[in-house]
Amino acid sequence: MSTFSTEQQEYLKGFFVGVAQRPGNPFVGQTTGGQFTADAAAATGGNLAAPTVHGLPIDELCKEEVVKYEQHGLDIWDKILDHAARDKFPEGGDVFRYKFHGLFYVAPAQESLMLRCRIPGCVLRADQLEAIADIAAEWGGGYSHVTTRGNLQVREIMPRDTVEVLLKLREAGLTSQGAGADNLRNITASPTSGFDPDEVFDVLPHARAMHHYILNNRDMYDLPRKFNIAFDNGGAVSVCADTNDIAFYAVRLKEDFKSQISNLKSQISNLESQSRTGFRVQLCGITGHKQFAKDCGLLVPPEQAVAVAAAMIRVFREHGDRTNRKKARLKYLVDAWGVEKFLSETQKHLAFDLIYLPLDACEARQAVSKHGYIGAHPQKDPAFRYLGVTVPVGRLEVSQMRTLAAVARKFGRGEVRLTVWQNAILPHIRAEDVPAATAALAGAGLDATPSHITNGLVACTGSRGCKYAATDTKGHALWLGAYLRERVPLDEPINLHFTGCPHSCAQHYIGDIGFLGCKVKVGGEKVDGYTLVLGGGVDNDQGIAREVFPSVPFDDIPPLLERLLHAYLDQRQPGERFVEFTRRHSIEALRALTNVTPVS
Repeated sequence: MSTFSTEQQEYLKGFFVGVAQRPGNPFVGQTTGGQFTADAAAATGGNLAAPTVHGLPIDELCKEEVVKYEQHGLDIWDKILDHAARDKFPEGGDVFRYKFHGLFYVAPAQESLMLRCRIPGCVLRADQLEAIADIAAEWGGGYSHVTTRGNLQVREIMPRDTVEVLLKLREAGLTSQGAGADNLRNITASPTSGFDPDEVFDVLPHARAMHHYILNNRDMYDLPRKFNIAFDNGGAVSVCADTNDIAFYAVRLKEDFKSQISNLKSQISNLESQSRTGFRVQLCGITGHKQFAKDCGLLVPPEQAVAVAAAMIRVFREHGDRTNRKKARLKYLVDAWGVEKFLSETQKHLAFDLIYLPLDACEARQAVSKHGYIGAHPQKDPAFRYLGVTVPVGRLEVSQMRTLAAVARKFGRGEVRLTVWQNAILPHIRAEDVPAATAALAGAGLDATPSHITNGLVACTGSRGCKYAATDTKGHALWLGAYLRERVPLDEPINLHFTGCPHSCAQHYIGDIGFLGCKVKVGGEKVDGYTLVLGGGVDNDQGIAREVFPSVPFDDIPPLLERLLHAYLDQRQPGERFVEFTRRHSIEALRALTNVTPVS
């Protein structure tokens, strides 16, 4: 949107006043209240209306909206070229605009840029993974991080190399466009989609279609805040869909579903032709704000899913809060309106009728298998296996990326799947080749064998690479995982989620044990510590963890958790899982199990 300077406005005002004084030239202008007038003396600038963004005056916008108003983030390619030529980091509003291209200036934690890729449905070809390895080796720090949205980040990139990095990514058929700032983040899909013997249907085509729809519609890059979408295939491996703004769950309708509905109309034949399958839609997951996505009453035929998502995003784009960043997520719009009004506004954008269907007309989702994807597992075709690989806290060295690609190409079909749990899956490996593939991975330090503790380590970047983090989350998670694995004979899987700040990038509230980084005073000095929350979970274990141990120095945490886990093994009821054990006990009882009294 172009605007006129004060000098230009004064000139035009005078021009229009002069025009109005000429015979036979009726005047039309606007008053300060925005009304049209024929009186030049009452006009505020001829036909110049005060500039607005989505109906809001500029001075009411939050800082980030003003930055976008002054120059859209997608329109700074010339600046990126200029900064690369001069080896210059972005400044001011350009720090935010760079995120539209997936580039994050992460000073002071690291005096460099981080690249965040977009990987549709969390699926990479072997050659694409090798291209990212090349970027990390030639222009980055020699490693990448798997994120909790199933994509990859490369760190320690200098400004002079940004153009080469972005071109290399595009040449590999990938992009980082919209990977940060107020945009739709990486579209996730169940990592076993297409070959999971327990899935309802393959959701990967829908995730890919959503990805490309975003890339090809500029208005998708003008949201009030970030936005997350996930597609769940109903199979054995979780994609953590209920933490997303929109979650599409593949479901199968019960045999008698017709008796429970009145408005399917022509859609009935579509649903029947697809073995009575469709998507349930959940809205407003945002676990950093302690809320899971909730079913909104819709049943969406699979072919309509992208259109419904696009309509919902546009409603959010048009009506989301652009004045207060803390209230700018979808949750707050739906809280203010209610689900019924939100869906009514969505309907206005659609050429077909939304289908309302009671949730109990659908078969219940099968329980997910926690850590169940690590190791070798059967595919739909009994001749093949998919091999789940642990990537401790998501860090992959260049050599490990190349090994994953090589194993995928040699023993599979050249495909690598990333998970929102920061691990990887190699599909389509013949059963007889599993031992050789496992050995090849082990040679690169990658473990494809189940471990009830280390398979479930999840950690954000931490203070080594993020200015917001209070603690070294990845380092602490690795150390604690090794400590507990050696000392606690755990016989059922648990998840340990480490996040360095309240932004909760590692979603500490959904871990069996969650860690929120903080500084703790010990002997007059501030040291790394964590507030521990217990009993979180997603899917069939859905629940927000409760704060049990506030502000504990990290050095005190390993023995504390050792005592807690041994108490669980000693005192659990038959068949009781850790999440059930912690939820059964009061906060005071859990503290008593570890002999910890919080400092007031």
